Formats: sequence, C-alpha cells, structure tokens
Amino acid sequence: MALGFVFPGQGSQSVGMLNDFANHYPQVKKTFAEASEALGYDLWDLVAKGPADELNRTERTQPAMLTAGVALWRLWRERGGQVPGLIAGHSLGEYTALVCADAVSFTDAVNLVADRGAFMQDAVPEGAGAMAAILGLRDDEVIDLCREAAQGEIVSAANFNSPEQIVVAGHRGAVQRAVQAARQHGAKRAVMLPVSVPSHCELMRRAAEMLAGRLRYMTIASPSIVVIHNVDASSRSKPEEIAKALIEQLYQPVHWVETIQKMLDGGVTRLVECGPGQVLTGLNKRVYRQIQSLPLCNPGSLEQALMHIAES
Repeated sequence: MALGFVFPGQGSQSVGMLNDFANHYPQVKKTFAEASEALGYDLWDLVAKGPADELNRTERTQPAMLTAGVALWRLWRERGGQVPGLIAGHSLGEYTALVCADAVSFTDAVNLVADRGAFMQDAVPEGAGAMAAILGLRDDEVIDLCREAAQGEIVSAANFNSPEQIVVAGHRGAVQRAVQAARQHGAKRAVMLPVSVPSHCELMRRAAEMLAGRLRYMTIASPSIVVIHNVDASSRSKPEEIAKALIEQLYQPVHWVETIQKMLDGGVTRLVECGPGQVLTGLNKRVYRQIQSLPLCNPGSLEQALMHIAES
C-alpha cells in the first residue's frame, strides 16, 4: 500500500503549536533555530508565546508553517518513518513539500515564503480583499455565482477543497455578494473568513510578478520525491517548470480535490498530514471516505502513525 504525505498551509497555525513535540524531541527547536537564524528573529519564541496577531501576519505565518512542517518531516524520518511515494501541499504547504523533496533548501525556502507573504500583503490594500467558504454547492454552481456576483469587480473560486467545500476570493464587496447569492441558492453554509489577503485570485497577479523576480535568484533542483502541484494536480521535474507553477499558484485556484484524486490514481491508500492541526485530514476524508488519513498533530499521533505504517 503506497504512502502519501500532505502539508497544510495558512489557517492551521496557532500560538503554542508544536510545544508538546518540542518537549519530547530536540529536532523541533533545532529546526526552528535554523529558521530563526535565516530570518533574523526568534521564530520559535513567536510560535510558542505569540502574540497571535503577530503570528497571523502572513509574512510571519508562512515561515512559521513551513518550519513546522519541515520539523515534523525531519522528526518522521529521524524516527525511521517511511519515505512517501507522492507528496503535496495545500497552498503554502506546496513550498514545504518542495523542501522535503530536496527541491529547495530549507533556509532558502524560509526566506522565500516570508517575502511571498509580504508580496501578498502589499498587493491588495488591507480591507479591500476577502475570502469566504461555501459549503454544499457544486463547483459549477459556485463558479456561476462568482461570475454573477463580480459586477465589475473580481471574485472567483480560490480553493476546491472537497466536493462540497469551495473557498472564493476577490474584492470584499464581490465576495460578500457571492456569499449572499450562495445562501439564496441553498448552500449549507456560506461564511466570510478571517483573512486579510485574497489568495489564489487575480488580485494576486502583482504579487506573482514580484515572486517571479524573487525566484530568478533561487536554486531549484529536481525533486527526489514526486510533488503534485496545486495549479493543475500535475508533477514537474524541471526547475523552471516548478518555478512557473509556484508563480501561477498565487493567482490561480488550488485544485485540492484533483490533487488527492491524483494520489489515489497513483496507488496511495494512506495519507499522512505533516503539520499542525488536522485540517487536511478532514478535507481528504471528504474527497475519499475510505482513505486512511493519519495526522501528526501531537507526539501520540506520531507514534501511532509510525506504528500503523510499519505494521502495514
């Protein structure tokens, strides 16, 4: 039975995340110390103590989440965990996946995603953009709603997270109109999300251009593990194609349902969520209920996952 790994993105962070791991495994603080040296500030202190408002600033959240995922990956491998055949990351998590697949160095990636977060925040004035989650409508219904709600502004599907959960992004007014329309069309839920950056829509085009300039100075290698990219649920081996996928990812939707389906088609029967929380574990079960999803959300779940896979 093939093993896959998935890495979460923004939204899974919280003050105190990985504290229980750090109390048991030195690798965690060692990885955060490496990131802190690259960034020029104490990332572990921010993650462990907050404040939450500072951790939730996207240019802080992104390196924090990437470092958390890499720390758990290193711990998994240190404990003798199996190397997966396929890996993917949700949005920011794609960068974590590339680090773990040896395509990008950890310190390069930490600085890159900090800049990515700053580019995203600078691309849209604070308060001008928004995102919302819509549950219970089909993909085509949400796409049509967004088209009608735009009214000269931008709103579009940003994350196809599961067959019944789609996140939309764009100008705040247009997103609000889409939420209202979704409720009128029978959505189970349609709620605004507490984010300051409208990711994965055309409003991020300027940020993508800035990221393209930044990536010209990055060393990217062919991945040692197959990485499935958000933008089209396909893998890439050439550095220039990987860079292009990362640029396009900023203003195009995350095709998570197709990503998980690609893993299933590749023979994956067990998925490990390598990062804080269990957001992807929940989404993955909605994509395919029978898949075995194993989060690494605390030391106990790490040991359970290691044991489960070793015995399979």
